[in-house]
Amino acid sequence: MEWHITDAQSLAIIDNEIGEHSLTPAEYEIVRQVIYATADFEYKSLVRFSEQALQAGATALANRATIIVDVPTVQAAIFPNISDTFVNPIYCAVEAITRPQKGKTQAAWGIETLAKRYPEAIFVIGESQTALATLVDLIELEDVKPALVIGTPAGFIDTDVIKSRLNDSLIPHIRVDGRKGNAIAAAAIFNSLINLSWQAYGNK
Repeated sequence: MEWHITDAQSLAIIDNEIGEHSLTPAEYEIVRQVIYATADFEYKSLVRFSEQALQAGATALANRATIIVDVPTVQAAIFPNISDTFVNPIYCAVEAITRPQKGKTQAAWGIETLAKRYPEAIFVIGESQTALATLVDLIELEDVKPALVIGTPAGFIDTDVIKSRLNDSLIPHIRVDGRKGNAIAAAAIFNSLINLSWQAYGNK
C-alpha cells in the first residue's frame, strides 16, 4: 500500500514540475513514466515520437508481433508486463545463437541475425549503439521493415547521426535524442506502451 501511495505522490510531483506541454495524453504518459524511472526531467524534451508510432506499436502488440531487444536488462524489465498482457514472443540479441563476425559487436550481430529472421518485429534497443546502427543499416537497405523501433542508447560518437537516420527512415519509432539514454528508459517507454495498448485492445 505504501508503494502505491509513494507512486502516486511521485507522479503528482512530476505532473507539477512538467507543467504545460504539447504532448498528446498517450505521449505524456510515456514521458512521465520515463521521468519516474530515471528521475531526469530532461527526458521531457528528449523523448521523440514519429508520426503514428503509438498506433503502429499498439497494433503490432495486439497482433502478437515478435519483440526483439538488444540486452537482457531490457528483456527482464519488459517480460513480466508482456506475460500478463499480450504474451508476444521476446528474443534477445546478445543471447542469439550466431556465428561470430569480426568488426561487429555481439549485440549488433545478434540484431542482424534476428532482424532477418523477424523483419517486421518490434525492436527495443536500450543500450547498444552498434545494434541500433546495424538495424538502421538494414532498414535503409530495405532488408527489414519493423513495426516499431524504440531506440534509446547513450553515446558520444555518431549517436545523433544514427538517431537522425532512424528519424529519416519513416519507420514508426520512439527515440531519445542527444547523448542520453539507457535500458531503463527503453523499458519505461515500452512498458508504458504495453499498458496503453492493453487498455485499447486487451479486452477485444
